[in-house]
Amino acid sequence: MSVLLDVHNVTMHFGGVHALTEVSFDVQDGEFLSLIGPNGAGKTTMLRAITGVVSPQNASIKLAGQAIERLATHRRAALGLAMTNQIVRPFNSMTLRDNVALAVGHQRVATVFRAITAINRDTERKKAGELLEMVGIGDYADQEVLGQPLGRLKRLEVARALALKPKLLLLDEPLAGLNHIEAARFADVVVGINREGLTVVMIEHNLGEVLRVSDRLVVLDNGRKIAEGEPESVMRMPHVRAAYVGKEADHAAA
Repeated sequence: MSVLLDVHNVTMHFGGVHALTEVSFDVQDGEFLSLIGPNGAGKTTMLRAITGVVSPQNASIKLAGQAIERLATHRRAALGLAMTNQIVRPFNSMTLRDNVALAVGHQRVATVFRAITAINRDTERKKAGELLEMVGIGDYADQEVLGQPLGRLKRLEVARALALKPKLLLLDEPLAGLNHIEAARFADVVVGINREGLTVVMIEHNLGEVLRVSDRLVVLDNGRKIAEGEPESVMRMPHVRAAYVGKEADHAAA
């Protein structure tokens, strides 16, 4: 496998808070990598640095060999980056299908307004239906978003990201708020997408599912990388276990 994403020496400070300090790792083409660590470890900041939502003080970030650290967010997306957020924000007044069709159509037109008002959207709507089927919610395609359960909305968020035809899908806590059964089923959906050839980087606190689905782990703690490697081996490392146990103890004491 070749390296799809190369992240080197990412350093991000917010005032006196060191969110990330010289963090480096790579992601192989076709890999399912999970970025884990206690709360406040810097995981979401890392994904935002990769997508360009925040600008690190120092970073070298390459996608398929091309330097992207100085590019605007939309230009990084055009090169193949897509990210879902922990808090799902679809258009509530639209159907699931139209939410995804908008993302499909946005590839072809310059503005969201033109995507919404395009005269012939049959192609986009058909593709949207296929993507909703892929994530397991095709039966609900023509229902309005408002009132849909969280698990369905999480899948909708992934379908919208897939509409951008990414090379790399970044997932920020996709299983958060789901029960055990929902989390396992959704994780299986993501695994299926990965096995179709899409590279995935996932932030997730559900360690049971992380260990089950990931090819490799990168562990952050206090903004620094403390481990990486095969999941079972990484989770047996004493300093990794101490990072989790220590943070849990601090939380309980508070």
